[in-house]
Amino acid sequence: MSNHKYDLVIIRHGESEWNKFNLFTGWYDVDLSERGIREARDAGQLLRKDAFTFDVAFTSVLRRGIQTLWLILEQMDLMWIPDHKSWRLNERHYGALTGLDKIKSVERYGEAQVQRWRRGFDVRPPLVEPDSPYDSRFDQRYRNLSDDEVPRGESLKDVMDRVLPYWDSAIVPELKAGKKVIIAAHGNSLRALVKHLEGLTDEEIVKVNLPTGIPKIYKLDENFKATSKHFHGDPDEIEERIRRVAQQTERPSR
Repeated sequence: MSNHKYDLVIIRHGESEWNKFNLFTGWYDVDLSERGIREARDAGQLLRKDAFTFDVAFTSVLRRGIQTLWLILEQMDLMWIPDHKSWRLNERHYGALTGLDKIKSVERYGEAQVQRWRRGFDVRPPLVEPDSPYDSRFDQRYRNLSDDEVPRGESLKDVMDRVLPYWDSAIVPELKAGKKVIIAAHGNSLRALVKHLEGLTDEEIVKVNLPTGIPKIYKLDENFKATSKHFHGDPDEIEERIRRVAQQTERPSR
C-alpha cells in the first residue's frame, strides 16, 4: 500500500544559448536556444497529453527558467496559475568559471579538478572578482539582498543552504494544502532538491545528472520525502540528454 500523499514535478530548463556553446553559466542570464524552446514546449505537450495538471508553479529569477516554465504552462493552458520566482532557485554561481568553455577549462585545470568543481558536493569554484561583469551584486534583481546573500561562487552544499529554506517556507505549505506543484529551475538548484528528497549521500549526488527539458515526477510521503520518482518521456531521448550533460567536459574524440 502506497504512503504517497503529495505530487511534485520538477524540470530543468531547456537547453540555453550557453549550454549550446558548452559554457559555465551560473547566475549569468541567457535565453533558451531554439532546441531549448522545443524541449520546453515538448515537455508541456507531453504533460498535457498524459493528463497532468498543476495548481501553482515555482521558478528562479533567471530567464531560462522563467521561459521554460511559461512555455510549459502555455502548452498546458495553465498560464493563469500563480507562479512564484525566487533567487533561491537560481543555478549554482560558478564564480570565476562563469563564461569559460568547459573543454578549455579541462585543458587548463585538468579533468579531475573541473569535475570536482562541477560535481563535488562541497567544492567551490574560484570566486568571481568584485569588478567582474559576472559579479551579481549590481544586478537589479538582487538589489534587496545583502552582499553576503549574493554569492561570488558556490558549491552544491552552498546551493542546498539557500534552496532548502525556500522549499520548507514556500513550497511545502502549497503541497501541504493539497496543491499540485511544478518547479522549473536549474541543474544544480534541482540537484540540491533531489539530494534532499531522495536522501542521497554526498557521494551519490556526484553521479546525478539532470537532463534539460525532461520532467521528473515525484510522489512524496507525509514527511515530503520521495516514495517514488521517475523521468517522464521517451527513455531513449532521456538517456541521450543525460549523456549530453555528463559528457560536457569530455574532449571530442579525434
